[in-house]
Formats: sequence, structure tokens, C-alpha cells
Amino acid sequence: MTDNNMKYMRLLAEKYPTLSSLEREIINLSAIMNLPKGTEHFMSDIHGEYEAFCHILNNCSGVIREKAERVFRGRLSDKEQGELCTLIYYPKEKLSLLDKENAVNHEWYRTTLEQMLELARDLSSKYTRSKVRKAMPKDFAYIIDELMHAQPDEDDNQVRYHNQILETILRIDADGFVIALAELIKRLAVDRLHIVGDIFDRGDAADKIIELLIQHPCVDIEWGNHDILWMGAACGSDACIANVVRNCIKYRTMATLENGYGVSLRKLTLFAEKVYPDLSPMDAALKAITVIQFKLEGQVILRNPDYNMNDRLILHTIDHENGTFLSEGERYAINDTFFPTLDKEEPYRLTAEEKKVVTDLRQAFLNSSRLQKHVTFLFENGGMYRRCNGNLLYHGCVPMTESGSLETVYLFGEQLSGKAYFDTADEVARLVFFDTEKNLLGLDFMWYLWSSPLSPLCGRKLKTFERAFTDDQRAWHEEKNPYYRYYYDEFTCDKILSEFGLDPDFAHIINGHTPVRTVKGELPIRADGKLLVIDGGFCEKYHDTTGIAGYTLIYNSHGLRLKTHRPFSSVEEALQDNQDIVSESEIIETRTDRVMVADTDDGKKIQAHIEDLQQLLYLYRCGTILPKKES
Repeated sequence: MTDNNMKYMRLLAEKYPTLSSLEREIINLSAIMNLPKGTEHFMSDIHGEYEAFCHILNNCSGVIREKAERVFRGRLSDKEQGELCTLIYYPKEKLSLLDKENAVNHEWYRTTLEQMLELARDLSSKYTRSKVRKAMPKDFAYIIDELMHAQPDEDDNQVRYHNQILETILRIDADGFVIALAELIKRLAVDRLHIVGDIFDRGDAADKIIELLIQHPCVDIEWGNHDILWMGAACGSDACIANVVRNCIKYRTMATLENGYGVSLRKLTLFAEKVYPDLSPMDAALKAITVIQFKLEGQVILRNPDYNMNDRLILHTIDHENGTFLSEGERYAINDTFFPTLDKEEPYRLTAEEKKVVTDLRQAFLNSSRLQKHVTFLFENGGMYRRCNGNLLYHGCVPMTESGSLETVYLFGEQLSGKAYFDTADEVARLVFFDTEKNLLGLDFMWYLWSSPLSPLCGRKLKTFERAFTDDQRAWHEEKNPYYRYYYDEFTCDKILSEFGLDPDFAHIINGHTPVRTVKGELPIRADGKLLVIDGGFCEKYHDTTGIAGYTLIYNSHGLRLKTHRPFSSVEEALQDNQDIVSESEIIETRTDRVMVADTDDGKKIQAHIEDLQQLLYLYRCGTILPKKES
């Protein structure tokens, strides 16, 4: 044994100083390895759709309803099960409604608490008692623990004890206990939540969604292009800020900026009304920030020739006399020729007033404590990709060439492709955010991740100018990276999985970003089940495009299931009529043997730790290290 190994063993001995404490830990960890793996819940492309997200989060993509059906089959009607599930999803709101309807009394509380305890016991069966205790709301943890694990005895002492606890709860704080049990059930239903990108934009409550995620006990985020845009804006990238503001005005979600993050658009609005007096205040602000955006993006492209994005420099191609502009070698008619802030000689230069608007917005983004808190959360709990229990999660694409090989990009003096490209992008983004001295090229890279056809988060050529300033839809086509042709191919997916260090015989790719158009016959399952696209149009604005209201994925000890969701009506209807989101379940993969903790990433770590403990046990027994005497 090397000196370093012996040093590690002595440190381990400090944690387990006695023979019995060491043996207990080995026994405990060995037992944990034989429990079923916890349920993983995958969601993607939420896009600020708070109510639907909240409901899917509360019902765990139907997991709670399925458990209730199994536990209470033959004892509770569908209506009674629906009433119980709605109470679990929205305990405060449902209790308030039932109280107004005079529908609750002592017997209702007693029966409901017994049912909730039974459901909690069932859900807790795959976890250690210690883990279940940690999931319990602190105020009621001891009481819940006692009630969940009470065992009948010969003299019914435990039953009387159990009944007395319940009666005391009903007398003192029945509502509080219902709320605590509902929270525990939801925590036990899903062990880990994966958000595969795009929390922001289109919907108007991304800030509320992140607040919910911050409270979640176990969540990770694989950054999407819309997320990185807001993250870049929070870092102080002017180009990112202009894009964020434009998106909020375009999608009429200014409340996220102004109310959610305290970013005032007043100076922009006043400037826009002065420059474009014939437009409505909203249209004027949209046009003003759009012109500013194209100027700032032009500056970024000119500063960074390595980006190879000169085809996105369009302002200097505008023919003001003939009313045309040049895009990819072809001239198109422009639908607006009034650009009073555009200097024909230096079209990418901001005017003095535009600079003031940009400076004001930058300071607002940098000084928004809530935005900085949310973006810090995204950095601390997220990344460009994640490998988890045999699945590879990323939002966008692994850039590829026309021939199907991994695309090589030249950035920061390096040639990058595949996993190395993702790792470098992740590292640079973190350096930009956490570095107090913001590097301009680093800030530019945040915009690159948002908009480049070769960005792993974007993967298509954005035609923002064309869509804004020509009615000729031929110019609107946004060419996608070849990845989006090749990811139907099993060989390509195997190559990607191997590149990221996963076994292609067992692993899957979980992808978001591109809405699956089920109305046109598209399917979310690609490459014979190797790749799953779970962007099904969660955002209401996409429902007509996709024909559904989103996909989610459930991975439990029995296998993988894809859930297809229909549009969510409202919380009010859910409370009043116990309406749930209608979901259809499709089995992607079923395991003949259940997946146990030993088969997971955590299981591998636990096994390595057990081996270390067994080595220490050997050293104790042979006297190389002397354990402390039992007290």
C-alpha cells in the first residue's frame, strides 16, 4: 500500500473509528445497493409556461396518479382518487376551496390523512428510512416518521399511539399536516428532476419557474440556447441583452423583465417613441431594439473572425434607394426603409443615444439581484451536458459535417469537436460569469453559443433580420446543422455516445430544442430508440405546431417511458373539477430485471466506497491500524 493510500485509510479511520461503526456502514451501504433505483423525471423546453410546468411537476408526469390507482384499486372510485390527487398537487388551494364549500370535517381529515400516509408508505419502499426522513418537511418530520413506521403489536399499543397522534394533529394543525404530507409524497414520487434546457422566453413566467426549481431537492439543468442567452445577458453581454429585450417585447413577456427582474425599459421606450413617432409604443420599442441588436451583433462578428459568421452581416448590404438587402448571395425586397439611426458609412456603429440605452440596460441586468441569483443557480446546477445512469443529456446538438463526422471548430486557439467542444464551452461560460473583470471576447462567446450554426446549443442559422424585414419567406429558411439529419441513424448515435464515454449498447441520448411535429407524423423516438427528443411543444405558442402540449420522460427501476401530454386547462379547473393533464404513456424500454441502485452512477460510487471500507476493515483486523475501543 502506497503512502498516499495509507494516509487516506487513516483519514477514513477518523470517520469510522471503531470496528462496529465500520461494520455498520458496510452493512448499510451493501443493503442500499439492493434497493430499486429512484425515479428520474425529464422535462425540456418549458419556455416560461408556468402553470403547465407547475402541474406536471406536481403530478410527476402522472406518476402520483398511477401510484394512487394501484394502491387504492377497488377501494376508491376514480372520482375519489382524482380528489385525493388534486389535494396532493395543490394542497393549500384545494383545502381553501373545500373549506369554502363546507366539505371538510373531522372524519374527512382523518380518512384523508390515512390515505395520504398509505400512499407515502408505498412510495417510500424503494428508499432507506434515512433518505425518507431527509425528504420530510422539517416541522412535521418526527411525527410523519412515527406514523409511517408504526407497527401493530399484540396489545395494540402502537395503534393507540398512532391514533392519539392523529387526533392531536386534527385538533391542532390538520391543514399544516396535509400540506406537509403532500410535499413528502411529491418528493418521494421523483428522486431526480432533469431539465433538458430552455426555461426562458415565449412564456411570461420563467422567473417563477426558476424559483420552483431552486426549492426542488434534486434537480439539474442542461443549458438551452435561450438559457445561455439570459445567462450571457446577466454577465453583461450587450448583444445578449439586446436579444433578450427584443424577445420579451416580441413575445409580449415584458413582465418577466420588468416585474420579475426589475429591468426598466423606460429609456428604451422614450428613445423609441422619439425616433419612430408614427409607430405604436410597443412597435417603436421593438424596432429600436432590433436595430440596436443587429448593430451589436455586427460588432461581435467583426471582432471575432474565427466565428465565420460574416454572412450574418446584413446592415451594410441594405440598398436604401431600391429597398433591398443581400442575404446569402440573393437580394430581397425590404419591407421597411426607415432607419434614421443607421449610418450608411458605418452601419454597425451605435449612435450616442443608442449607447445610452445600451448602457442603461446593461446596468439594469448586472444590478438585478434576482436575475443574478437565478443565473447563479443555473451555473451551480447546470452545464452544457450531463451523463447520468447511462443516459446522455444535452439540449441542442453535437455539431457535425455534411459527411456525418464530428465538426471541428477553431476557437480560443484550439481545434475543438465533440465532447472537448462541450467541455470548453462549459468552462468558458463559467469563467465569464464568475470573473469579476468581464472579458469582452468571453462575453462575445456567450452570444456565439446562443446564435451560431456551429454552437451545440443552437445548431441552425438564425434568420432574425430576414424574418423581421422581408415578407419573402424564401429568405426565412433557417438551415439546420447536419446533426439533425444524422440523428435518425443508429450508427451516428452510437458514435456520439462513445465520444462522451458511454456504452452505446445500453445508453440513450435525451435531446430537446427541436419541437416534434406530431401533427405532421413526426415521432420523438429516433435511431431505433437510441435517441429521444422530448421537446413536444410545452409552450402554449407551440401547441398548434406540434399538435400536443409536450413530452416528458420517466426512467424508473422498470425502464423508460415517454409521456405525451395534452394541453393543460387551468389550475382553477384542476381544483374545481379535479382535472388532470391527459397523458399517454409509451414504453420505450423495459428491463427484465429491475434496475437497482447498484446499477446506477451512485451505485458505482457506493461500491467503490464499500471496497475502501473493506480495505480499512482488513487493516483493523490485521492490526496495521488500531481501531478505537467501543465506549
